[in-house]
Amino acid sequence: MAHCIIPEAEALLDKKFPVLDKGFVRLLDYLGGDERVVEAARVSYGPGTKSYREDAGLIDYLLRNRHTSPFEQVVLSFHIKLPVFVARQWVRHRSARLNEISGRYSLMKNEFYVPRPEDIALQSSDNKQGRSSEPVDGETAAKIIAAFTQGQSNAYAEYSQIAESGIARELARINLPLSLYTEWYWQIDLHNLFHFLSLRLEAHAQKEIRVYAAVLFEITKKVAPRCCESFERHILGGVNFSKEELAELKRRLSGGEGEGILKGKALARFEEKLDTGKQK
Repeated sequence: MAHCIIPEAEALLDKKFPVLDKGFVRLLDYLGGDERVVEAARVSYGPGTKSYREDAGLIDYLLRNRHTSPFEQVVLSFHIKLPVFVARQWVRHRSARLNEISGRYSLMKNEFYVPRPEDIALQSSDNKQGRSSEPVDGETAAKIIAAFTQGQSNAYAEYSQIAESGIARELARINLPLSLYTEWYWQIDLHNLFHFLSLRLEAHAQKEIRVYAAVLFEITKKVAPRCCESFERHILGGVNFSKEELAELKRRLSGGEGEGILKGKALARFEEKLDTGKQK
């Protein structure tokens, strides 16, 4: 088939979508969409897909049954501006291609992320890598923001002074904090983008990366809307049960006779899955 032109996606090209206080996401280019997934699947499976005549039905079948290779035929390229600490979480997803601005060649901009007062909270008591759901009081938040801002200002002033003195930029940059903004070009296929989104839209992901994931997903909906509908239905809106959880579910559906085998945190996780609104 010829190159896919998707008017809704074309309308988004080169538009900057703001994220956090100074960041953005911009769709640079795309290759394929729903039609490319359908055509790729029909090449692969041939007559086996004849019973799924409607494109949406075929896409849903593919995603539901984890036939992932047709989704790899769709590729999206983004220009993203984000804090370094978010970037370091982001690159844990090693199935994409990226090119990041280099502090060895360029002077970094005086741009740092400062959280809003409502986003400042204490360490969670039950999540070792996250914050609690309740923000601190206004006075405490103001003190933390002032400390962040002052530290960022001091660090950048020292960076500028060292760089201007003739010291190599690759050395001058090393004391800059994780709140510094960086930029990169990030290219990924739809299958791996869905994997990224399934993890980074999840409620336990850090809020700052969740807001980027949400913008990415809204853009992707314009490129491949039917694929995104199936992704929402089966991945974002669905849950997976372990062997023990499935046994407990069967026990409850059959009348709840006998004692369940799930205890403590395992039981709490199971209950959370039953309340998908709480999990997602």
